[in-house]
Amino acid sequence: MKVLVLNGPNLNFLGIREKGIYGTEDYAFLTAMLQNKAKAEGHDLEVFQSNYEGALIDKLQEAYHQKVEGIIINPGAFTHYSYALRDALASLEVPKIEVHISNIHKREEFRHTSVTAPVCTGQITGLGLKGYLLAMDYLTGRA
Repeated sequence: MKVLVLNGPNLNFLGIREKGIYGTEDYAFLTAMLQNKAKAEGHDLEVFQSNYEGALIDKLQEAYHQKVEGIIINPGAFTHYSYALRDALASLEVPKIEVHISNIHKREEFRHTSVTAPVCTGQITGLGLKGYLLAMDYLTGRA
């Protein structure tokens, strides 16, 4: 299966940013964890991170042309206000799982609303980096 993992703003600061909320593992750890799982299970995986909304939208549009079969997305702060990212996700008729490392529903009120979740197949929140693995299991039929 061809899977795209998209990470939004500040995810590249894993292990640096608010360790009590996001943990101590860094972005390289997350990427290696996902690549190792994909390799072991025989999946084609691309992991992409950007702090720029337009770059994430461009990557989603590329996914259409590259025939990506499933998407895992952690939009970061764009979750709460990016209608442009929401519309790009809505354009793709493949399973899409929104992942958040922390439980956004137990945090500041502005984080409780996701404008991207309604166009995703499902949402996983609050399970740390394991949420990405669970999303991958769902997309690849292992869950």
